[in-house]
Amino acid sequence: MMKVMIIGAGKLGYKLAESMLNSHIDVTIVDSNAKVISRINDHLDVLAVNANGLEFGVLKELGIESYDLLIASTSSDETNTIICTLAKKLGCKKTIARVRNPEYMAQLDVMKTEMGIDHIVNPDLAIANEISRFLLKSYSFYSGDFAKGKVLMYDFHVNSLKAFIDKRIMDLTGMEELLIVAIMRDGNIIIPNGTTIIKENDVIYIIGKSDSIQKMSAEYSLNLEKRQIKNVMIFGGGKVGYYIAKQLLQAKINVTIIEQNRERCIYLSEHLDKALVIYGDGTDINLLEEENLSSMDAFIGATDFDEQNLLMSLMAKQSGISKVIAKVSRPNYVQIIDKLGIDVALNPVNITASDILKFIRGGKVVSVSLLLGGQAEVTEVIIDKSLSIVGKKIADLNLPKGVIIGAVVHKGKVLIPNGSTVIDANDRLIIFCLSSNIDALNIFLKHKRGARLNELFHRH
Repeated sequence: MMKVMIIGAGKLGYKLAESMLNSHIDVTIVDSNAKVISRINDHLDVLAVNANGLEFGVLKELGIESYDLLIASTSSDETNTIICTLAKKLGCKKTIARVRNPEYMAQLDVMKTEMGIDHIVNPDLAIANEISRFLLKSYSFYSGDFAKGKVLMYDFHVNSLKAFIDKRIMDLTGMEELLIVAIMRDGNIIIPNGTTIIKENDVIYIIGKSDSIQKMSAEYSLNLEKRQIKNVMIFGGGKVGYYIAKQLLQAKINVTIIEQNRERCIYLSEHLDKALVIYGDGTDINLLEEENLSSMDAFIGATDFDEQNLLMSLMAKQSGISKVIAKVSRPNYVQIIDKLGIDVALNPVNITASDILKFIRGGKVVSVSLLLGGQAEVTEVIIDKSLSIVGKKIADLNLPKGVIIGAVVHKGKVLIPNGSTVIDANDRLIIFCLSSNIDALNIFLKHKRGARLNELFHRH
């Protein structure tokens, strides 16, 4: 059984421990706050230790050398980094650190090689990636820079594609090099297969290279231009707001940031030269209206306060803004969001926990991203040569229901696959699946008989 130690029992540490219990992992949680530890003892069946995880003696006493993985998720980047280095020196097999500071993010390679950290997670950056992906509708890959192979994902309302209604996906024409990876029907997500029938009022999510998408939209005279986002307002200029603004500015979008801390405004205007930074209270609707709230294409609530994010997102929706996104860290708010009419509410803790759990399972998972309000996940996996799916055609994989391979990156080229596409070693697969169906992903992480997963995990 795999042994994992989590140091720092905040929202992320708690969520991880809870998820790992379902995966039959032996979990130890360490936190220096006695109240936090007693709460964990009341709710979770784990070994909870009230101690300072930064102390050499504590790690030694807990037998860190017998652990497969340590996750440092305290509130301090520096503490997390030092804990991982100590644990590695004492014989822990793998370590993961949570690092939030944008200045440190530029030095990730050094941190990994010099400090013995195997994987770094940054919840603020992860949620910013999600938000900009949602707004830009583009799923750009991290490996190498091949703009020619840019893959886009667009959502189309089927009512503007009359020819698709009541047809099976396999019978659609004009879909060369394109793939329908998800369907939104009555607020629920379906991951389709060839026999799925498209119904009236569906919203379909299509992935493909940019030129194939352009070709399809010309064929069905859909106007993609009209849907491009040009002006975005971000409420809250903390780390999340900063990361989102940076990504949107790179995509040539006009960004307005409202931030109520004066020093932070100076930092933002120095580091984001093209953004319009407004010093003021973002909960003041008069201020937002003065800054042309109603002319915005999207509004993002990105402060540290869930209530403010939800309230102002609601205000923005009532001002007629079509895309409204809120960052929400408390899980118990998720239920009310659907009723509020906010387009997407994202939870940084869930995204980060999901990323860490996949790293534990596969060791070869590159990134994970939540799609469509968290109902579906997009996972990027690099195929190890020892996996049993190498050399097989997609049609022969017997993929579980609710799992679809949306794209394959083969030797630097992006392919939109079909049933006869063969999976090779070192290919990078972009896999869509329902979040509730996440165990179905294990087919991509199963090794050939004889290779024990345990050994492989330790060998990476």
